[in-house]
Amino acid sequence: MTTPRVLVLGGTGFVGRQVCEQLARLGWQITVPTRRAAHAASVQSLPGLTVIEASVHNESDLARLMPGHDAVVNLVAVLHGNEERFERVHVLLPARLIDAMAACGVRRLVHVSALGADLQAASLYQRSKAQGEQVLLSGAKAHDIALTLIRPSVIFGRDDQFITLFAALQSVAPFVPLAGAHTRFQPVWVQDVAQALANALWDSRTHGQIYEATGPDQFSLADLVRHAGRWAGHARSILPLPHALGWLQALAMECLPGEPLMSRDNLASMQVDNVATGRHPGIGQLGVAKPTRLSTVFEIRP
Repeated sequence: MTTPRVLVLGGTGFVGRQVCEQLARLGWQITVPTRRAAHAASVQSLPGLTVIEASVHNESDLARLMPGHDAVVNLVAVLHGNEERFERVHVLLPARLIDAMAACGVRRLVHVSALGADLQAASLYQRSKAQGEQVLLSGAKAHDIALTLIRPSVIFGRDDQFITLFAALQSVAPFVPLAGAHTRFQPVWVQDVAQALANALWDSRTHGQIYEATGPDQFSLADLVRHAGRWAGHARSILPLPHALGWLQALAMECLPGEPLMSRDNLASMQVDNVATGRHPGIGQLGVAKPTRLSTVFEIRP
């Protein structure tokens, strides 16, 4: 029996590293493209994994990567940016990806989208995610490609940019002024997402399906920030901000160097709760029978 080969876009990121580990355990041969090989240090020692220097946003590179693979996993996403950046990553890349797959006869794709993806959403992020889904659904139908969409809520883990970031913030701030404090989330553990994705990849029952990847518990953003502070041993008071002040805070954060902790587009996305809708199956249908609680990974010790 030939060992299956999978091309993992975004394989060096927070979720991608866990996905590659899961697929390596299952015996897949994995190709991970990256613009700089040094960025792949966390995965390049995995058995059966090959790192190739390439830009997935370059059409010729994408065409060069595709031959010889049985499936593709797309994890490439951005949380911050302007309309052009969201369009490039969440819409144009999926369009080029589906075309490259069709040209090379690759017929299996698992794409990670986002809970809250909606063409009518208030945020550029959520609208662009929905537009990317539409591109893939249309392309998959036209080219007979078996597509599975996974929509996760906020993904947490020990090296995330969410709980650990709020924990670090509270180590230096006397209190936390917080926009969107009452918005509810249903955070999901990164390893549960990776397991669900790996299981979906080989299961033909998932073809043409959309799955909502959420954890077992719902929290307000304020609850999550409090938990982060208690876990790190320096909990601070939370000061919920009205929308206007939150907008100004996000604008100020966007002016700082690096990726902002919160942007105005993030704030727009929090106009609706980021929890399972119940309109699609969850990760229990992808072999994750008991999703991991946030308190298990970020345990608060007495």
